[in-house]
Amino acid sequence: MTARVDTNLYPELRRFGASDISACFNCGLCTATCPLSVNGASFPRQISRYAQLGQREKLLASPELWSCYGCSECTEKCPTQADPASFMAAARRYAVASYDRTHLAYLLATSGLFTAFFVTALVAVLAGFMYYVHGPADGSRLVLFEFVPEDTIHWMGIAVMAVMGVAALIGIVEMVRRVLRGPAALTSKAAARKAVPAAWDTIAVETLGQKRFREDCADAADPVYATEADDPDARRPLYLRRWFLHFATMWGFLGLLGATILDYGLAFFNIVPTGTAQPIYYPVRLLGTLAGAALIYGTTILMYRRLQKSDRASQNSTVSDWTFLSMLWLAGASGFILELALYLPQAPSWGYGVFLLHVSVAMALVLLVPFGKFAHVLYRPVALFAIRLRG
Repeated sequence: MTARVDTNLYPELRRFGASDISACFNCGLCTATCPLSVNGASFPRQISRYAQLGQREKLLASPELWSCYGCSECTEKCPTQADPASFMAAARRYAVASYDRTHLAYLLATSGLFTAFFVTALVAVLAGFMYYVHGPADGSRLVLFEFVPEDTIHWMGIAVMAVMGVAALIGIVEMVRRVLRGPAALTSKAAARKAVPAAWDTIAVETLGQKRFREDCADAADPVYATEADDPDARRPLYLRRWFLHFATMWGFLGLLGATILDYGLAFFNIVPTGTAQPIYYPVRLLGTLAGAALIYGTTILMYRRLQKSDRASQNSTVSDWTFLSMLWLAGASGFILELALYLPQAPSWGYGVFLLHVSVAMALVLLVPFGKFAHVLYRPVALFAIRLRG
């Protein structure tokens, strides 16, 4: 790869919330500290060096950019207070915007005012369209898919998934193109030999199981309550550890998505009508209830920590962070309120409004996957797969 110096790179990264990386004198302590910098990996040091030297292409071609879990141990140990953890987060936002051809990701990451207006407008448009095509509201009971025809929501979902899928595919192709042109590209023979175990390790072990987050980053992300002199083993309990909160949030969202798909599938085959009250032990209802509880729990604790700035990983919050967490929480909470409304003896009139809010927020979340905080679910597995292929 030809090394081109881009003098605009560092000022651009500052727009995405990057810390003053000019304070870094490349001592390498961040790399030595990071529990994920193994087998020759040299981040965050390498990534910050690319920024200092204006090597935009090398920065965007580095899959190691997505290895970081944001434990911020490197920031705590940095002798010049260059805050490499915040820089890595900003560099990932910059990468998402660089892979996106619509310029939407750039605006969402750099303008809080635009983000607030756009997300609110998007939810309002989706809810407004459903209200525009709605049918009569039954006053004696909640019949959600008579209020908004099931076919309408079905085709809206298809359209949202199609738009998201095209944008995601374009971004992933752009990322892969850059990685393949990077300085450590694999030969096709080596890649073919490692592809299957690398895919298993990436998807099952790391992405879904979060093995390295649980094990390698455990101490860094979850500091002791007491000092080491008092009790060196006084760690946070399991249900408050950062990896567990991330795990609950991720699986909560996936569980709700799975419950929704199953609900529609059963309705499509005329097994159980969708949008109707079912016993709590009904498998789809139970899955949705447990997943929703996990989602609300995870997002609530994460937002509380960001408000309190109670650990080093929560010191710097962006509009993107708050938007993502708030939408996840709102989707989970509105789903629970809607479920409660279905079981009430008399149909509450507000149930239909909550239904519009729940569906529009969920669709907006999916639509914004390639453009905001949620984009890491696309790029991190691809990056980890590339790293596994390289050994």
